[in-house]
Amino acid sequence: MDFGFLTQPAFSGGGTYLDWVVSGVKWTLLVSLCAWVIAFTLGSVLGVMRTTKLAWLNGPATIYVELFRNVPLLVQMFIWYFVVPEIVPKALGGWMKQGMPMPEFWSAVLALGFYTASRVAEQVRSGIQSIPTGQTHAALATGLTMPQVYRHLLLPMGYRIVIPPLTSEFLTIFKNSSVALTIGVLELTAQARTISEYTFRTFEIFTLATVVYVLITMAVVVVMQLLERRVRVPGYIGTGK
Repeated sequence: MDFGFLTQPAFSGGGTYLDWVVSGVKWTLLVSLCAWVIAFTLGSVLGVMRTTKLAWLNGPATIYVELFRNVPLLVQMFIWYFVVPEIVPKALGGWMKQGMPMPEFWSAVLALGFYTASRVAEQVRSGIQSIPTGQTHAALATGLTMPQVYRHLLLPMGYRIVIPPLTSEFLTIFKNSSVALTIGVLELTAQARTISEYTFRTFEIFTLATVVYVLITMAVVVVMQLLERRVRVPGYIGTGK
C-alpha cells in the first residue's frame, strides 16, 4: 500500500487529500457529538416517562420509542431533510431549505439524535426498572416525594447500571453518522468515497478510514471504562477484570 497520495494536491478546493480526511473526521465528530446531546437528553426524559404509571406520560413516550426505533435511520434521514421542510409552515420550511445555515448538517444531527434517543430511552428505562422496588418504597417511607426519589435514587443508580449499554449506543452513533453522506454531509465515509473516485486508491483510503473509526471508538471505550470505574457503587455493580 502507498499512502503517499494523501500529500498530493486535491483535485479541487485546494489543500491535499489528507486535508479532506481531516475535514471528514471533523464533521463526523461534530455530527455525532451534537446528535448525542439530543439523544442523551431526550432519551433520558423519555426513559423516565416510560417508568411512570401515568398513562399521559407513559403512552406518548412508548409511541415515540416504538415509532423511531422501528423506522430505519436512512428513511428518517431523508424525512428530516426532504419531507419536514415541506410539511411545516411555509415560512419555517423556506427558512429550513434556504435560510438555515448548513441544512444538511442540522438535518443529520436531528435525524441521528431523535433516532438514538429512542434507544437511549430503553436503556434508561431498563436501568431504573432493574432497581429493586424495595428501595423506592424505603425512600418514600422516609418522606421523599416521587420526583425526589427519581432525583436522589433511581436516576443516579440507573445511570450507573446502564453505562455499558450506553457506551454501545455512544459507539454506534459515531458509526451511524456515516449515513449522513446520503444527504450531502462530507463526513469521513463521504470524504473517503470522494477521494477514492478521484485517485482510484480505494483500498488505501478505506483502510485509513477504518483505522480512524477504530481509533475513535477505542477512545470512547477507554473514557467510558474510566467513568464506569469512577461512579460504580461498591458491592452493587461489579467490575470486569
